Amino acid sequence: MRTIHHDDDLRQDSLLDLVEIARAGARKMLAEALEAEVQVYLKAAAGQRDENGHALVVRNGHARERKVLLGHGAVEVRAPRVDDKRVDANGNKHRFKSVILPPYMRKSPKVTEVLPLLYLHGLSSGDFVPAMEGFFGSGQASRPPPASV
Repeated sequence: MRTIHHDDDLRQDSLLDLVEIARAGARKMLAEALEAEVQVYLKAAAGQRDENGHALVVRNGHARERKVLLGHGAVEVRAPRVDDKRVDANGNKHRFKSVILPPYMRKSPKVTEVLPLLYLHGLSSGDFVPAMEGFFGSGQASRPPPASV
């Protein structure tokens, strides 16, 4: 007969590592998507020069790191910055504004949508399933967690 010993501390450490791995992956994917977005913007304005031959649109480092709340928790992000010196016919400056991560976004749109639903459905009726389905997708919220042996 086999005896299985469970080390709860090791299990907890593994779960924490899994969360950190997911956050690191999300952080890396978000950074790569933001860099790709900036590269497309720069490539579109690559040929535009001022009277001295300097590029009108150039990279300008990164913004300060900020936390963005995603579905699995907060992720630290440093958005790339662009210095755009172009001016339109009305005298308005062109500005790079990320579609992926707008300047003042602190929560993903999905989290922003679900929190009021979670509050309304969960607290008023005690039924969290409709709100959780909006967050995790249909069928996910009603599934019980896998049994551990």
